[in-house]
Amino acid sequence: MLNDELKKRKKELHLTTEELSTLSGVPVGTINKILNGSTKSPRISTLESLQRVLYSDSQSDESDGFCPDPSAVNSNQVHESSSVYAGHTERLYTVEEYLSLPEDVRAELIDGHLVYMATPSVIHQKLCMELSFEFSNYIRSHKGNCTVLCSPLDVQLEEEEDTIVQPDIIIFCDPSKDKGSRIIGAPDLCVEIVSPSSASRDYLIKAAKYAGAGVREYWIVDPAREKTSCYFFENAPFPAEYTFRDKIPVKIYEGFEVDFEKISSESIFDY
Repeated sequence: MLNDELKKRKKELHLTTEELSTLSGVPVGTINKILNGSTKSPRISTLESLQRVLYSDSQSDESDGFCPDPSAVNSNQVHESSSVYAGHTERLYTVEEYLSLPEDVRAELIDGHLVYMATPSVIHQKLCMELSFEFSNYIRSHKGNCTVLCSPLDVQLEEEEDTIVQPDIIIFCDPSKDKGSRIIGAPDLCVEIVSPSSASRDYLIKAAKYAGAGVREYWIVDPAREKTSCYFFENAPFPAEYTFRDKIPVKIYEGFEVDFEKISSESIFDY
């Protein structure tokens, strides 16, 4: 999925591997390994360098994903970008402008750019429900003090930054981060359930954002691939990759695993 997205974007921009290397500072050999799929879990710093070149505003075309005037948005206009920054606004938007969007509009603010999000699929919602249950049940049974919350919920990763995201699931253990209208500060764990239109943002920009903000653990759950990539930023720069038949350890807790085979057997892919 990652190499396919990068190949597509590189082709759209008519960049050679050598040019991409020069612009990003990433060695040609590293880029080739990512593109041919032999490196499936690049370092966060590598992803940041590539996304700055491949998805910068100056490289983007004016396609889906952004609306120049938040006040003009209604529920019939909401759609999700097919790349990290699939267009550009005439100006950047503030946190205050984002918070003034109509309540029925689901969007994220990433570096001042408004990104409108599609209605989640049935599989997406099933996975979100099942994982939230697993997390909540474990915390409750162990009398933990952490909180599990699901999207739609605004999470302002850093108070001074112009980025507010809506992770599909978060766990946070510091109650002072709960400001009522939104969470301010990095959650302990974030989960994103990938859709075709959000893949590049989940695998690239959000991985970098979460790592930089101090999120301890980040799961990218990909129903199309039936795989989950898990970053534990405190100890490892590379994500561990699991299938939907594996038991996945939740690193922020000692001895806690999520049995994805059990979740999959619960008619998760039935329609």
